[in-house]
Parts: sequence; structure tokens; C-alpha cells
Amino acid sequence: MRFAHLRTAANPEPRLVVVDEDSAAFVDALFPHAPRTLEQLILGQDELLARVRDAAESPEVERFGFTGAEFASAVLAPPVILAVGLNYAAHSGELGLKTDQTPTVFVLWPNSLTGHEQTTSWPRSLSESVDYEAELGVIIGRPAKNVPQEKALDHVWGYTVVNDVTARDIQFSEAQWSRCKSFDGFTPTGPFVVTADEVPDPQDLHIWTVVDGHTVQDASTGQMIRPVSTLVSHLSQSVTLLPGTLISTGSPGGAGYSRDPQIFLRDRSTVTVGIDGIGALTTHCRILD
Repeated sequence: MRFAHLRTAANPEPRLVVVDEDSAAFVDALFPHAPRTLEQLILGQDELLARVRDAAESPEVERFGFTGAEFASAVLAPPVILAVGLNYAAHSGELGLKTDQTPTVFVLWPNSLTGHEQTTSWPRSLSESVDYEAELGVIIGRPAKNVPQEKALDHVWGYTVVNDVTARDIQFSEAQWSRCKSFDGFTPTGPFVVTADEVPDPQDLHIWTVVDGHTVQDASTGQMIRPVSTLVSHLSQSVTLLPGTLISTGSPGGAGYSRDPQIFLRDRSTVTVGIDGIGALTTHCRILD
């Protein structure tokens, strides 16, 4: 199944919708006390998802098109956003950073979340070296603690697309990476979340980025140094991964910082990051003087 958070003129607060091709239906209108957000749906576990699936298949469900609707972040209030750096050899090599024996993990701040077709802005005085990073987002469904790798994917509820926007000059001037990647709006997600059954192999997905009409990243999630199952297992050894946790799994090669000449996001740039079978996520950029 495919879900999103939408705002409409009549409903300015984000509401969860179930998506069927070019139409959507509000989940909280399907039956009494149905979930209003993705996080509420995930907490209801398999039983609630099955009830939503059955209700959404009714021919009497009121559906509407996306015209006039506005996408919010695919996840609204995850318990934590964990990001993994240097998880593709091409990307770590192009940045001149060594891949460690264990994953490089940092936290993204919730203010950075934003949705598809939204505008992300930042002051020129803070950075003129803002970069894009297409990433596969993994959403935890069941609590995961000390999970072996062979069972790790059983704890994944679904997948989304993440653009891990990064101020490179700040990244290379500080010892930690949270601030450079957590400006307001620096973590677009979506447009959709697809349930795990729609992605039989998360290591067999085409991942790509287009900046101002030019393809700049074009790779496969199979090129990850550590696959999704390894990341979930590794992270669960030290912390309990709670339902709704978002894990951003790293970006392939082709970042703007390493290109010759360099490509950074400019005022009025448009960047689309996509993963085939999950979605294409577009962000509009404005640099404030």
C-alpha cells in the first residue's frame, strides 16, 4: 500500500491518505477512530493496517485527486531520525572521507522535515555550498532490539525517499554532521511511504537525482556498503528502534561537492531525488540575502 500526508484548503493540518494511482482517500474517514497520521497507523501494527486495507478497497470510499492538495513530510513525528553516512563507496571516495569499520551514524533534527514540492530556503551568510543527497528512507514498524541481520527486515514497516540536503562548508568545519544537515527544510521526505511488502528487495532499487534538468546521481541501492538489514541490526544492538523511527541509509556517488566543476543548489534551483517503485521527491530552493 502507498500512503502520504496531505493538506487541502478545507483541511490545512496534515492528514494521512491512502493512495491509489492518481487519487487518494483520507484514512481517518474510512471508519470510526481510524488513524490520522502515519505514526498512528504504524502503532496499530498489522491488525490496523489490515483494517485500513480492507476499508480502502470499498467502492463507496470517497476519493479525490491531488490537484490543489499540498504534500507534507512523509513522516511527521518520528521518535528519531537516524542518518547513515558514507554507506556507498563512491560517495565516501568522492568526499575524501574514509569508510569506517562500523556505520557512521548521526541524528537529524525534526525541524528539518518537509514535504514534496515544498520550498527550502537558507541564508547566503550561512552557506553557499548546499548539496543534494538521494537516499532510501527506512521506517521501523515493530520495536527492534538486538535483532539479528536475518530477521532485521521483519521490523521494517515501509520505505520512503529522502533528500539529505547538506551545507558542505559547515560539514567540513565541524566534528559532527547534525547541524549542517538539519537547517529548516533540509530533510525533505516522500511524497509517499510504501509498505514493506511492496519492496521485496531494498537492495535492488534504482536511485537517482536530477538538478535543474540534469541527472547527477544514477545508481542502485545494491551498491550500499552495508545493506538495510545490516544497518537495522547494527543500530538495534545499542538502542531500541521504536515504531516510526526513520533511518536514512546513505547516498550514492555524484554529489555536487565532488563534481568538476562543482554543482551546488542555487537560488531557484529545483532538485528531484527518486527511487523507482517508491516515488520522486521534488524540492525548490531559495537563497536568502
